[in-house]
Amino acid sequence: PGIPYQPIIEALGNYPQKKFYNVSKLGGTKYDTLPYSIRVLFESSVRNCDGFLVKETDAMNILDWKTKQNNVEVPFCPARVVLQDFTGIPAMVDFAAMREAVRNAGGDPVKVNPACPTDLTVDHSLQIDFSKCAIQNAPNPGGGDSQKPMAKLSPLKAQPRKLPCRGQTGCKGPCSAGDSSRNSGQFSAQIENTPILCPFHLQPVPEPETVLKNQEMEFGRNRERLQFFKWSSKVFKNISVIPPETGMAHQVNLEYLSRVVFEVKDFLYPDSVVGTDSHTTMVNGLGILGWGVGGIETEAVMLGMPVTLTLPEVVGCELNGTASPLATSIDIVLSITKQLRQADVAGKFVEFFGSGVSQLSVADRTTIANMCPEYGAILSFFPVDNVTLKHLKHTGFDKAKLEVMEAYLKAVKLFRNDESSSGEPEYSQIVQISLSSIIPYVSGPKRSQDRVAVNNMKSDFQACLNEKSGVKGFQIAAEKQNDVVPVQYEGNEYKLSHGCIVIAAVISCTNNCNPSVMLAAGLLAKKAVEAGLAVKPYIRTSLSPGSGMVTHYLSSSGILPYLSKLGFEVVGYGCSTCVGNTAPLPEAIRNAIKQGDIVACGILSGTKNFEGRLCDCVRANYLASPPLVVAYAIAGTVRIDFETEPLGVGINGKSIYLRDIWPTRKELHTVEEECVISSMFKELKEKMEKGNKRWNLLEAPESTLFPWDLKSTYIRCPSFFDKLAKEPVSPHPIENAHVLLYLGDSVTTDHISPAGSIARSSAAAKYLTNKGLTPREFNSYGARRGNDAVMTRGTFANIKLLNKFIGKPAPKTIHFPSGQTLDVFEAAELYQKEGIPVIILAGKKYGLGSSRDWAAKGPFLLGVKAVLAESYEKVHKSQLIGIGIAPLQFLPGENPTTLGLTGREQFSILFPQELSPGMTLDVKTSTGKVFSAIALFENDVEITLYKYGGSLNFVARRFL
Repeated sequence: PGIPYQPIIEALGNYPQKKFYNVSKLGGTKYDTLPYSIRVLFESSVRNCDGFLVKETDAMNILDWKTKQNNVEVPFCPARVVLQDFTGIPAMVDFAAMREAVRNAGGDPVKVNPACPTDLTVDHSLQIDFSKCAIQNAPNPGGGDSQKPMAKLSPLKAQPRKLPCRGQTGCKGPCSAGDSSRNSGQFSAQIENTPILCPFHLQPVPEPETVLKNQEMEFGRNRERLQFFKWSSKVFKNISVIPPETGMAHQVNLEYLSRVVFEVKDFLYPDSVVGTDSHTTMVNGLGILGWGVGGIETEAVMLGMPVTLTLPEVVGCELNGTASPLATSIDIVLSITKQLRQADVAGKFVEFFGSGVSQLSVADRTTIANMCPEYGAILSFFPVDNVTLKHLKHTGFDKAKLEVMEAYLKAVKLFRNDESSSGEPEYSQIVQISLSSIIPYVSGPKRSQDRVAVNNMKSDFQACLNEKSGVKGFQIAAEKQNDVVPVQYEGNEYKLSHGCIVIAAVISCTNNCNPSVMLAAGLLAKKAVEAGLAVKPYIRTSLSPGSGMVTHYLSSSGILPYLSKLGFEVVGYGCSTCVGNTAPLPEAIRNAIKQGDIVACGILSGTKNFEGRLCDCVRANYLASPPLVVAYAIAGTVRIDFETEPLGVGINGKSIYLRDIWPTRKELHTVEEECVISSMFKELKEKMEKGNKRWNLLEAPESTLFPWDLKSTYIRCPSFFDKLAKEPVSPHPIENAHVLLYLGDSVTTDHISPAGSIARSSAAAKYLTNKGLTPREFNSYGARRGNDAVMTRGTFANIKLLNKFIGKPAPKTIHFPSGQTLDVFEAAELYQKEGIPVIILAGKKYGLGSSRDWAAKGPFLLGVKAVLAESYEKVHKSQLIGIGIAPLQFLPGENPTTLGLTGREQFSILFPQELSPGMTLDVKTSTGKVFSAIALFENDVEITLYKYGGSLNFVARRFL
């Protein structure tokens, strides 16, 4: 009521029962010149205008984007939210804790529910316990009340499983390859979502033992967390949980949850989404506006608050030309990543146009959009066009729905006409990229933006050995660069040298939306096996599809057994190697690497290769396309020139080169047409809706309040609402604070937030040990994000953390009152017991990397009151405010060195009664030095959130 835009609600052409806001009729020609992504923001502001959270001036500011970009803050109300379980569990634990706090404060806990449709995908629980049908490690479930022990897992024979049919032409045996060992463990039901099919007749056959056993371990290890998720799905309104083994959050979002156009009671509006997964941006390839935000912001959106962002610049990326037949989507992604990073698109929208766009499939587009967090853009948007509609038709969208969708998008001018270049929107700047210039690349050895042409890989790695330690170099002495370390493994002797491959992971989180690159890996594997090539057995190989669709088309095309033959067995469905959930390397290999100080390599087709993430003894990590991962695994080293050196010796002693087994585009096109069809998407959607037996049989409580188990080491009620108040308070001064950490430039959220396995010597390990758990029961930090005690102890526990107080990479710091060198948590705990506040000193770009709520929550619970840095990653800066930590910035040209600070001083910061955006504060030190710092509150909303102690407390007060 009272919204001044009611007259523009119209009926949709030939569908008079369908209504929508015809925002294209506002503002004259201004709307027609807006980038498509800004048009979506504008429609949302008009539709959600209530005069409070979204004002008329907000809508007008967006309409005046050309003059207001980078100058104003605007709210955005997304149509839905997507969570993955690593960040979803703390969000839901916070909701459960909020219900508890509201009840304790006299409110009605039943009212605490997500106001925005929310989907939670349990996809980050998978660990690779089994590879090549052999057990790697088998932690028992731990925490909470005692559970029934899992049945002993019988060893499996490391042989590829055959998938032929009984008595049919072209088949050599039975479809059923049953094995009594596949039913071991307390969960024996066959996974229903992803049937393996006979390549000849598409008849279902049993799942590989590797998948089943990893899934059994996942359900056993994470039973308590899964029960909590199921409780959440029962008691909270407006939330659905996608159970384990269905797929990765961003892939499920793309294949199943995406609407493109929302229709609620015959009212139409654009689909849009924010999510806690950094790859949420993938959906922009479908013309759906979406990006990743922190868990703190997501929880606010779930409670009906908008996301606030600076009205962004929009970089128009013009694609023209045609890519080389040898260039895969990954090559295109990495080329665009580099060029856009060089163009400085950080904090901006990117929108694609030009003749080259129509030559990219939706799969190509989503792959490109998926990488935008790596080049710093908020999102990379491909407007809906005819290519999009054809894709949606093939994936099972109803014809009538597609017709309504097309009519609506054209009515509001959100449909891109790929047949005409006239009437293109105006952009802040234009970056031109020729697809014709793109050649195969890999990326590494430490950062995703450092591309290396495949034909230069050997020489580039040699240069890395020579360079000083840094972003690329390893500083290996010349006389040591050709060292060879012999190692005995499984009865044979192998030789390890610099550049040897020890981890090779085909991870399809970036690629499963694009069948061509996964099929290319499979076809290359097929040709390699037929030529007599193999992968050395000590290389930790794995195939982790993002969804059942990948296994489906790899299986139905008949190439999955060849990947298995090379060791690339399907290990399960979920994030594994990318997030550090790789099983340890064989002890003999680890010892040999350490003994010879070997620069061993990992190669994977994911998006993350931060140093030390895969394994602490694997120093060089490269990102590559799936077929190149397989190729390098066969070669066994990155020190190879594919043009002049063979991959190996095949049948009859013949040297086999990469060109001999690389699949042609014609071969790929033929297999893709025959195997990747609409029925696969339709079947996957049906099976996702059914769930799986393990999940369906899982018992969970149904009480309004969650029954917290005080013995639990997985789920714990956090202390964020201890100071819940109806009214804001003036910010307290920070007096005589010690510096907890003195950090340099480019400190990532990987350095800050707990991720991967829990080291046995860490503070978190000590806590779990005191709770009666053994190292085999520790699980990962991601699995324990629902326990603030574990996560706080894991904050700043990264082995690559470089604290200037220590002088070398280590998760340590100095407790200055005592002079002791301690774990970061132990020092923070002492400061809190002594009543001494702490701050963090940092350099440029503090908080780079994936958005992680515990990168803010962890420091908050460590007692950090403020961070004083030279600059911040925008999302992380917002997260600090959202949890109640003040982000302060040195004045331009100043830093601790120029100011003569050592970090050993004590700091006092006085906040005025009334804060204002961007105001300057005085900072006093115990040595008498006084300097100024900028309080990075960009608007009144951020100031209000800070006064309330963060966004969680701000939204919780509405229920009191």
